[in-house]
Amino acid sequence: METRGLATMTDRARIRWTALGDTVRRPPVVMLHGGPGLPDHLGDVAATVADLAPVYRYGQRGTAGSPWQGRHTFARHVDDLAELLDAWEAPSAVLVGHSYGATLAARFCLAHPDRVAALLLMCGPFVGEWRTGDRAARERRMSPAQRERLQELQRSAHRTEDQETELLTLSWFTDHADPVRGRHWAEQGARQRRPVNWAMNRELGEAGRADPLDRHLDELRDRLPARVEILDGAEDPRPVSALASLARRLGVPLTRIDAAGHEPWLEQPEVTRAHLRRFVRGAARVAPPGLKAGGS
Repeated sequence: METRGLATMTDRARIRWTALGDTVRRPPVVMLHGGPGLPDHLGDVAATVADLAPVYRYGQRGTAGSPWQGRHTFARHVDDLAELLDAWEAPSAVLVGHSYGATLAARFCLAHPDRVAALLLMCGPFVGEWRTGDRAARERRMSPAQRERLQELQRSAHRTEDQETELLTLSWFTDHADPVRGRHWAEQGARQRRPVNWAMNRELGEAGRADPLDRHLDELRDRLPARVEILDGAEDPRPVSALASLARRLGVPLTRIDAAGHEPWLEQPEVTRAHLRRFVRGAARVAPPGLKAGGS
């Protein structure tokens, strides 16, 4: 069963959301998509666990389905999630964040630990000086001609639709372990995950560099729920040391999926599905205070 809605935030921004499954059951799962600046792309992932718990997704403000103009901050995105939980009448939720969504989930947990029933950080957030290793890994996966073309497109101030698709394809195919299938998935994503809100991407990137999550890890560790895990693709170009460091600082388990990159559900769908279902089943058994698992 699918439910759709449009929620109005306190600053009058409107955010479009979708739910799969029986929305009466508690706690729900909320999947937070990556980016920042991309539309929600976790529909297929949500479907793998919607029989275990209701799964909510939403387009972050400023992305397709949730149009908005204004400055982007972590605080405003955290407030959006809190207001959405209020709209869904969910005192707390199991958060599954992917990439930037994992960063958002962690920052939400810092601000509202009482509203996080369990936390799965998937392919993020990355801490420490990880960008140098990420760039080096991507360069190794590209030919000299591909690197040159990507740089040329990045320098262009005005790109056509075809050029934008080409830029995103070249930027994203190195996310995957398999370069051939990775090229296909990247081109598909470049056509479907549009438009990209580059201003949002830039502003939240700057905010993350100005106030990195690294500074808050001790506080985050103290505010984590009882059930927290990190899940990653072993062939993600982002260095494993960045997630291993996070796991050590937080004292939580890190699981790596072999032969998978930044979107492990594409390259290892059954393995990823099994991990997600195990996590959601376990989280559903640990109901927040005052709630009965599987019911209101």
